[in-house]
Amino acid sequence: MPLVHLKSKISPYWLPNGHFQSIYPALFRQINGIKYFREKIVTPDDDFLNLDWSRAENEGPKPLVILSHGLEGDTTRQYITGMVKLLNRHGFDCLAWNFRSCGGEMNQTARFYHSGATEDLDAVVQNAFEKGYSDVRLMGFSLGGNLTLKYLGEQGASIDSRIKGAIVFSVPMDLKACSLSIIEPRNQIYMRRFLNTLKPKVVEKARFFPEKISLDDHQLVRTLYDFDDIYTAKLHGFKGADHYYTECSSKFFVEQIAIPTTIVNAENDPIVPFESLPIDMLRAHPNVTLLATKDGGHCGFRPARLTDEFYWSEKYALQFLTTL
Repeated sequence: MPLVHLKSKISPYWLPNGHFQSIYPALFRQINGIKYFREKIVTPDDDFLNLDWSRAENEGPKPLVILSHGLEGDTTRQYITGMVKLLNRHGFDCLAWNFRSCGGEMNQTARFYHSGATEDLDAVVQNAFEKGYSDVRLMGFSLGGNLTLKYLGEQGASIDSRIKGAIVFSVPMDLKACSLSIIEPRNQIYMRRFLNTLKPKVVEKARFFPEKISLDDHQLVRTLYDFDDIYTAKLHGFKGADHYYTECSSKFFVEQIAIPTTIVNAENDPIVPFESLPIDMLRAHPNVTLLATKDGGHCGFRPARLTDEFYWSEKYALQFLTTL
């Protein structure tokens, strides 16, 4: 499938760069009218996942969209709720799920979530199948996009035929490149925000699992790379951050994707360097399209018109999902 460049600008003039385009929606956008029904499912390792359902009002069988959020996000983030509201309005049921330790309730095992934990996404997919859904589409944002692509690649040609396609946004397909990018001075605001919630989670976990989680090196965590090297990797069976990044970066799995998939990344994304994407491989991929937008930032994509209720990304996703 082709590499597609969207030449026209998406964002308004008063959001002049990728930082403003990323930060404005996260701070100021509010979505009303979403009523989730929460379901708690048990994982094979006796932990749990909190699933938030929002169903369309029309009768009869409906397609289901499973939405995976980003690093330290949850199902209440505006990029999730805005998408859910538009999709519900057009006849799609939505299942937005919270990664372990996200969504307001700490999970009960020593492990957390991570960028490659596709076993949890599979548990959510299987739960949807058990409820009778025969038309499922996947969607992911940032870390959730990497997770979604890795899952599709792992499934390859043997993927369940009930999964019809996927669309992902602002995807860090090269985890190491993005981890190093977020260390840069211009990106400190994002890194501090992530660490401000990740580090306290480790402290809380260490109280319950002192034999598995040590706080001896907690003061050494100054970057996201440090956190992944000291905690994420060791808690999830990796030798260190570099090993974790190699094993979980979706760029090493996307070549095996066998269903229609669209990746949307902005060229001015401050967190995901555009040059870190496997552009040459994607250009020749028969099933995957990379849509490169000139602007939009990281999970931003706010349209220029103030009267638009829904963002460009939401309208584009609806268009893509409707064609499947």
